[in-house]
Amino acid sequence: MEHLYEKVAYLRGLAEGMELNESSKEGKVLLQIIETLEEFTDAIVELDENQLELTDYVETIDEDLEDVEDELFDEELDSLEVQCPKCQEILIIDDEDLFDDENIHCPECEEEVEITESEEN
Repeated sequence: MEHLYEKVAYLRGLAEGMELNESSKEGKVLLQIIETLEEFTDAIVELDENQLELTDYVETIDEDLEDVEDELFDEELDSLEVQCPKCQEILIIDDEDLFDDENIHCPECEEEVEITESEEN
């Protein structure tokens, strides 16, 4: 953000080099524009700093939440064996399949296989 300060300082230097008369209408307008740009620059730098702080804070919360999730859900499910009710085929279902929106079907007979809570645990 330092480049914004440099650009505004350059404009102020140009205005001073032009020896703008503060009593003229044009001089007043240009000097007010430069002062407004300085205020905008200060606000943008402050917002940028706040954004960085918030990003750090959210990352810290995310890491803490991950620790809590690891503690609560310590027994992660790697895979599950389920028997097809129609053909008795044993299906091995990994944990990603359990959370898909699509239903799970037996590859042998295409029967839909339900997974109950007792099978998940």
